[in-house]
Amino acid sequence: MAIAQLADILTLRNDVFKAYLFWSAVLVLKMLAMSWLTAVQRVATNTFANAEDCFRRKDKVKYDEARVERVRRAHRNDMENILPFFIIGFLYVLTDPSKFLAINLFRIVAFGRLIHTLVYAVVCVPQPARALSFAVAHLSTAYMAYHVLLYAS
Repeated sequence: MAIAQLADILTLRNDVFKAYLFWSAVLVLKMLAMSWLTAVQRVATNTFANAEDCFRRKDKVKYDEARVERVRRAHRNDMENILPFFIIGFLYVLTDPSKFLAINLFRIVAFGRLIHTLVYAVVCVPQPARALSFAVAHLSTAYMAYHVLLYAS
């Protein structure tokens, strides 16, 4: 790919790149919010991972509070799925994909991850809600990876 082509792709005049930036920023904010959600759960349940975090002498270090661990698992799941999206989404933009498809794939990943957090860590909804929200985001990212592989081969 020539430098001029790359410059045309990686510009805010390119709607696909602009959408990638927007939805990536949404997902960064979502992941940052997970740290705060964990902290809220820790305070609400008096569950602290470090002795210096305890507010009162009678508070204890505890590692197995269900509400805290649920949020932590959701956060870890974000790291396992959103971080690969950041990489493959950027590489996907470099393939100059269909505007309609790319923008909607980015939206699907973001909404899938947002819904996954809601049904897993905020309001515990029975399956298949979590599995479906995970799958649509995961499969969308996998499709982008497959597209990048085909483009690069």
